[in-house]
Amino acid sequence: MEKQLLEEKEEKQVVVEIRRVTKVTKGGKNLNFRALVVVGDGKGNVGYAIGKAGEVPEAIRKAIEKAKKNMIMIPLKETTIPYDVRAKSGASVVVLKPAVRGHGMVAGKTMRAFFEVSGITDITCKCLGSTNPLNVINATVKALLKLRNVGEGERNEVT
Repeated sequence: MEKQLLEEKEEKQVVVEIRRVTKVTKGGKNLNFRALVVVGDGKGNVGYAIGKAGEVPEAIRKAIEKAKKNMIMIPLKETTIPYDVRAKSGASVVVLKPAVRGHGMVAGKTMRAFFEVSGITDITCKCLGSTNPLNVINATVKALLKLRNVGEGERNEVT
């Protein structure tokens, strides 16, 4: 039980966006909240999810639970990524470039939250096109899933 509590304390959670959404029905408008949350352990494991509910805290709780289930492992090279990578989601294009140790994080609000919880501290990012937080995070995850560890027996093949 104590070990489980320690693991939960090490996890970082950031609420990226809370949006009020309405569903128009015959009887009127139904108001709900949508929360976009990023969860990570600071060691390369990170996940994100959306939670929807009638109350903000409930939407955040649902998103955190989903994000913990949908975590991915990012191959890190010290405090950055191994090489340049680019991906697109919707109208958002994301370009990620590694940076030398001590450079810091040059990223927009949405990507900054994602990298803070993942443990990446030295990176340069650029978001082209739409800056919709959901599309930006989707594109960032697509880009990070393209990464492979260079060296250590694995080769990055160009296709």
